[in-house]
Amino acid sequence: REGGSSGVIINMEGALTARDRVGIQDFVLLDETTEAAFLSNLKKRFSKDLIYTYIGTLLVSVNPYKELDIYNKKQMDIYMGVNFFELPPHIYALADNAYHTMLTEFNNHFILISGESGAGKTEASKKILQYYAVSCPSTTLLNTVRDKMLMSNPVLEAFGNAKTLKNDNSSRFGKYMDIQFDSQGDAVGGHILNYLLEKSRVVHQNHGERNFHIFYQLVEGGSDDLLHQLGLERGCQHYNYLTQGQCPIVPSINDKNDWKTVKNALQIISFDETVIASVLHLGNVRFESDSKGHLLGVDAHRLQEGLTFRKIEAKKDQVLSPFTTDHAIYARDALAKAIYGQTFTWLVNRINESMENKDPSRKTVIGLLDIYGFEVFYVNSFEQFCINYCNEKLQQLFIELTLKSEQEEYEAEGIEWEPVQFFNNKIICDLIEEKHRGIISLLDEECLRPGDATDLTFLERLEEKMGNHPHFVTHKLADKMTRKTLERGDFRLLHYAGEVTYCVVGFLDKNNDLLYRNIKDLMCQSKNDIVKECFSSMDPDSRRRPETVVTQFKSSLQKLTEILVAKEAWYIRCLKSNESKQSGQFDEALIRHQVKYLGLMEHLRVRRAGFAYRRKYDVFLKRYKPLCPATWPHWRGVAADGVEVLAQHLGYLPDEYKMGRTKIFIRHPRTLFATEDAYEKCKHELATHIQAKYKGYRAKGEYRKQKEAATKIESCWRGTQARKEKEKRAWAVKVIKKFIKGYMTRGQAKSTDNSEYLAFVRQNYLNRLRNNLPKTVLDKTPWLTPPAVLTETSEMLRKLHYRLMVRKYVRGITPQKKAQFQMKLITSSVFKGKKDSYPQSVAHPFADTRISEEDINTRVIQMIRNERIKYCVPVIKYDRNGFKPRQRQLILTQTAVYVVEEAKIKQRVLYSSLKGISVSNLTDSTIVFHITREEPKQKGDLVVQCDHLFELLTKLCVIANKQNAINVVQGSINFEIQAGKGGAVDFSTGPEPMVYKAKNGHLMVVSWALSLLSHVSLRPTSTVIVKHITT
Repeated sequence: REGGSSGVIINMEGALTARDRVGIQDFVLLDETTEAAFLSNLKKRFSKDLIYTYIGTLLVSVNPYKELDIYNKKQMDIYMGVNFFELPPHIYALADNAYHTMLTEFNNHFILISGESGAGKTEASKKILQYYAVSCPSTTLLNTVRDKMLMSNPVLEAFGNAKTLKNDNSSRFGKYMDIQFDSQGDAVGGHILNYLLEKSRVVHQNHGERNFHIFYQLVEGGSDDLLHQLGLERGCQHYNYLTQGQCPIVPSINDKNDWKTVKNALQIISFDETVIASVLHLGNVRFESDSKGHLLGVDAHRLQEGLTFRKIEAKKDQVLSPFTTDHAIYARDALAKAIYGQTFTWLVNRINESMENKDPSRKTVIGLLDIYGFEVFYVNSFEQFCINYCNEKLQQLFIELTLKSEQEEYEAEGIEWEPVQFFNNKIICDLIEEKHRGIISLLDEECLRPGDATDLTFLERLEEKMGNHPHFVTHKLADKMTRKTLERGDFRLLHYAGEVTYCVVGFLDKNNDLLYRNIKDLMCQSKNDIVKECFSSMDPDSRRRPETVVTQFKSSLQKLTEILVAKEAWYIRCLKSNESKQSGQFDEALIRHQVKYLGLMEHLRVRRAGFAYRRKYDVFLKRYKPLCPATWPHWRGVAADGVEVLAQHLGYLPDEYKMGRTKIFIRHPRTLFATEDAYEKCKHELATHIQAKYKGYRAKGEYRKQKEAATKIESCWRGTQARKEKEKRAWAVKVIKKFIKGYMTRGQAKSTDNSEYLAFVRQNYLNRLRNNLPKTVLDKTPWLTPPAVLTETSEMLRKLHYRLMVRKYVRGITPQKKAQFQMKLITSSVFKGKKDSYPQSVAHPFADTRISEEDINTRVIQMIRNERIKYCVPVIKYDRNGFKPRQRQLILTQTAVYVVEEAKIKQRVLYSSLKGISVSNLTDSTIVFHITREEPKQKGDLVVQCDHLFELLTKLCVIANKQNAINVVQGSINFEIQAGKGGAVDFSTGPEPMVYKAKNGHLMVVSWALSLLSHVSLRPTSTVIVKHITT
């Protein structure tokens, strides 16, 4: 297990240079094997949070009482598959090497975890289980077994752990767990053995201590319905068994939350809480009528009888003998302890059944033994005697296995074995367990002896049989000085770890642990399945007296020893750093006490006997070969020869080392330290030399690589460019050919020859069309002429585009503009194509009126106030007889047309009497209103000239609905002056517009010819006409 590895060694030796700062990682390498040197090294490492240190393959662990970041998945990965000494000491290193050694050698191993209460044994076993759960190959079966193993922890802690003066979560039983592996290294099963459950704690606790956790968890965490069903009340103060220690509440324990975890685990194994409730009720029994027997599944009356009477059998008769109060209390407590003890055993069996692997193929196991360490209290009773006896046996086994391992290694390497001087504790083991003469035999005899046997008579028997034993003393046998430290009921044993004084009070009762037969019979008839199963296994029909507790424990310990002897051993020794559980405190007195009780100095002496250091040749040579020119940088021969050359070069004396078959053995640590110091100095020189060589090598290599890369890049680039050029030309030729062929066949149906060309033509046309579309409806930009293939498509696009523009144009028209268009539409329907001046008028918008109301005489407004004025425009009126022009205002109302001269209304024409309106087809602006005469005196037709002819007539059409009354006349217009007398207006064209009375008596109107109209700006003709007529 100390063999080499092919990996880089950053091992125990790697930290030797820091030994002054962080201490030595292996106590075997201490210069002095004294207790002071041991404690100094331990303290130095503890101050740097290095809680693990080796003694060979033994791991010493100091509880830091704080969380350290050394148990995460990353740390597990670092230690997986690594040689034991390649990394700093860690519990993962020990677990991993045990696992891989088991796989390599295909044999069984066990890890013994020991230490005082509160030293961290339970946590250590949890860390090992967690490591195996992560590091072992992952399979469905492994996950199932792992989950069940991890699930068993909270159950066993709840039922087997309690608060003591030294630890809030102290294990009050010993536990040995086998983890079974198949040949592939998969975890396939498990098995748990439990030892010496402290049942007396169920009925009695010392001040400052508690009963087992499960009672408090049930009372504090159970639901109201469950407590009511079990007849329990919330609060520990109601129960005698939970208040003796006077500390039911512990700040570091959350019973309510713990109950949730335990409850889930109990449901998996179908556990009934009534058993626990029954124990609490038993503690409250005052030997009065009690109705809680139903929780145990028995009749309450018979339970009362069993606790108050003893059944005595005389031949065939049975007599009930009443108990005294003390006997009744004893019977009650004995039943409570028996129920709890048997229930705990039942739980362990159920967990074992769930983890059992029934595959008959061969398996290897790694056992985890979490056992109580050596205990020395102010008052030490029967339990401490059993625990310390167990430690004596394990120490004996430990020394034997260590010596055996050392001796076998020496013999395998051909090194002469040197006898080791150590304290052999066989004399103490014999004192305790020797047949017929040991303390256990005498205790059993006293328990079985008829008559009035008491604890003091047992002490007298011990004094009688062992009076001259060097490791046994009592008050009676001691000298005067020693007698002062002993009470009359005490005896003292000199254990391997030191003296322990035991008080014999309670030894016989605790050893007997008797349960009266009539109570056993009653429990066997229980209707509760768990209770019935537990007590049926006690063989109630047997007439033999059951074995005493110490005998059962001795037998269990013997079987455990046999199990351990058949396996390879690994050890973890847990130490408490201080009693107050404060982080960073190192109590030297307490640590010295534990180092002594755990036998660490004995183990160190055994390991240091002979040679302190050994390593395989290849590992040693690989690390230290730089120290010798002959072995550096490469040793071409056998590793052993290289190590011999190296040792001679380093000046090792013959008695300082030995060459084994596969390893070099170095006697003194100082020899190794001197070698390590030389190696540290050499490392710097080598590092500088290697750096220089390596940098030069890298620079040359980099230059060559860059040069080759540049040449390669150039050639590749040229080739790439040439290939690209060739591809471009080939592509161009292909495209041109396709274009020409497509052009030649453009008029044919679509085919493979012209498809791409036609696509190009379409795309080109659509791109040009996109840039030359008309922007508005009035935009007269011609539509692009399409190619033949797109004629139909182009027409569809044109229509769609114009529809879109029209829609946009229409949506942009305001109500005012719409009204203009409507009037323009009326004008168009009346004059378009009929009157020559119409096209020039289209672009000019119509006004609402040409004369505002402010410009109309107020008197006129008063006269026509009942009619709403719609439109006003200035006109020139021609007299009917002489055609003299006169400036007038023409007013359109809702009902009539008014001709106004300043404040006078010269003529009123109702729309109903307006029978027609005539205009010429030329460019003039003369209008003749034809009026129906209803009276002789009524004026005749009205002749006017208006610059806004189209606007006036359109407004009149809208107001009076006279579209059909307007006539566009060619030649002359006849009108009626008065009854029986008429006149005419003649029209002609000329170079200049004018109006005058012709010689024939007609009104002559000369207007621009249509051909000249576009070259002359239109202007009002009234001044011209007036001027001409005056002339």
